[in-house]
Amino acid sequence: MAEGAKEEETQGLYAVLPWDKFSNWLHCVCVVTFDLEIGQTLELVYPTHVRLSEQEKTNICYLAFPDSNSGCMGDTQFHVRIRQSPGRQGLAPDLGVYNSKCPVHLKADPGYFHGYVYFRQIKDKTIPRGYFQKSVVLLSRLPFISLFHKVAHRMANEFFERGETSIEAACHDVDQWAPPLPGEQVSLPLLGEILQTQIPCKSSSLTSPGSPSKCVVQAPSPTVLPSVHDVNLYKSFCPVLSHVHLLWELVLTAEPIIVMAPSPTVCSEMVYSLVTMIVPLLYCADYRPFFTIHDSEFKEYTANAHAPPSVILGVTNPFFAKTLQNWPHIIRLGETQSLATPQKHKLKKASNLKMLDSKPGVYTYYKSFLQKDKNIIKKLIKGTQMKRPCEVQNALLRRHLLELTQSFMIPLERYMASLMPLQKNISPYKFVNFQAAPIPKPFNPDDFIATLETSGPQLTSGIKGDWVGLYRKFFRSCNFSAWYNARYHEVSLKLQTLQLQALSDADLKVWVQGKKEVEVVDMVLQIKHKIEQSQSEELPLSGVTKEQLQKRLDDIIFTLPEDLRAVLKNC
Repeated sequence: MAEGAKEEETQGLYAVLPWDKFSNWLHCVCVVTFDLEIGQTLELVYPTHVRLSEQEKTNICYLAFPDSNSGCMGDTQFHVRIRQSPGRQGLAPDLGVYNSKCPVHLKADPGYFHGYVYFRQIKDKTIPRGYFQKSVVLLSRLPFISLFHKVAHRMANEFFERGETSIEAACHDVDQWAPPLPGEQVSLPLLGEILQTQIPCKSSSLTSPGSPSKCVVQAPSPTVLPSVHDVNLYKSFCPVLSHVHLLWELVLTAEPIIVMAPSPTVCSEMVYSLVTMIVPLLYCADYRPFFTIHDSEFKEYTANAHAPPSVILGVTNPFFAKTLQNWPHIIRLGETQSLATPQKHKLKKASNLKMLDSKPGVYTYYKSFLQKDKNIIKKLIKGTQMKRPCEVQNALLRRHLLELTQSFMIPLERYMASLMPLQKNISPYKFVNFQAAPIPKPFNPDDFIATLETSGPQLTSGIKGDWVGLYRKFFRSCNFSAWYNARYHEVSLKLQTLQLQALSDADLKVWVQGKKEVEVVDMVLQIKHKIEQSQSEELPLSGVTKEQLQKRLDDIIFTLPEDLRAVLKNC
């Protein structure tokens, strides 16, 4: 009881801390400038109480500016992903609630920051170097690309015009935002503007949603964002459209990929498009939308170019063309990303990238397991020729990739469900040595493969090829491990809940007859443990109330000697 009271007191204390609502959306806002003597330097961090480690500061500074070769004049927007330094506190309680209800690929990540960068470079004769160079960087644990690009644009332009006070005002606006709750439509005030959008939930369509259906009349008129997170897949993949199915296989199996592009905007959009092309499956390997030679993980990812780790890196520095020329899969994008006509670059062997002036295309040793779906490629090319809106093209491609991933995953979900024991075999009386709840049967790859002939992806997809080979490669990837572990955890909780339901319906007064006292005490301790788990939300009770379990507990305790009853009630 004392621990529960302490927990409530802690949560109550959290509720009155300053900047608690702000931290649901942003960690902090940074301003990075260029100093002629020391290079990139952190000029401002707001709110001022936020503390960043030296490594985080260094990474933010170097990632906030495009590589010098990019030649980005004017305003440039892109996003980055930064590994958090160890020792930080976990997610705020509101983000824990958000994570329990949102799609897996949109969860707040306790180990990484997403950085949303707005960089400005213009000529300025009053500065010794001749150029004004400065970036506004928003750090968040949420992968809300569309929303925070809009916020960064608004905040940065106000800052460049009015100075630090506008950053402070914007942060105070964000501190008024309600917590992100999946399924809710939100109106977010920011510097005199209202941003209106919807937070996706697990059941949301994975295509871009329409305008919020319940628009509250605002003054001024709100800016409606169709999505908080989407990037335009068609825009990203148009230069390599004919290889989109090969890229889907590479991402599905968590193969190491390098994206070489002329600007951080292009490479960051391509990297994020890659990791989201397999939703609703979560991409579980590391990815860096924009990566530089100054990154703290540079040596980690480039030390062994012949056996690179599972990671997707977006780079712009030509230095990487030589350093990472032995990587197995490289996507090279050109200077311009025209949507007028999708490019038909041939697949090239990775060894051909040894020339620094390599042409755009996909360089890989990989041989696809599946054939291309030529129909969708033809439909998209025809749509381009007919000047179909880019948003429609994006919806067509996103829907196709969603259906392809679902066709691949449905047999796995069906097989996983078959590993559940029959409900009739779940007994309420097997609370012995904390091994009471039944567990799923082990996953057997060969048994799963045997099910594909009658219930494989061919039932929902017209794509032909070696599906079995692709599944076996997928089983060796971190994407499969993470998916299986998550499903195993969900199934285990479901089985425990089913057992508790059986327990709540059982007549324990009959069960205790003829039982040894030690068995009855063990049952009491088990039920108390389950009630404690449900109170801490480790074990959500679906269809079972705590009152029902407490009544069964009281029924058993009543059968014990009076002295033992008193001990058990207080333990």
